[in-house]
Amino acid sequence: QVQLVESGGGLVQAGGSLRLSCTASVRTFSNYNMAWFRQAPGKERVFVAVVSRFGDSTHYADSVKDRFTISRDNAKNTVYLQMDTLKPEDTAVYYCAADFTGSNFLPPRAASPNNYRSWGQGTQVTVSS
Repeated sequence: QVQLVESGGGLVQAGGSLRLSCTASVRTFSNYNMAWFRQAPGKERVFVAVVSRFGDSTHYADSVKDRFTISRDNAKNTVYLQMDTLKPEDTAVYYCAADFTGSNFLPPRAASPNNYRSWGQGTQVTVSS
């Protein structure tokens, strides 16, 4: 089991930016695809973005494409989510998740929360209009 700790959430005005970080307590971080999900009040947890174990493949939800960027630094055991041009509808608790893998490719199920066994505690992002 991987321990994940998110940080970087906060309150920002619409059009602003935030960068979330998620640091993993694990021996070999590069054995994991890493993803971000978010959950708004009263709604299900939904996929935001995922990055492959070495960072060469990414996939985004349509709602955040061209505004958010996922990246990772395996030397620091950290995955990032750069969020630009934020909108009020981006308000949610953001969670990072880890998927153990031996593949260099993202699986077809990478956008499903059921694919991930390790989750962080979440960080709140609030975008005011």
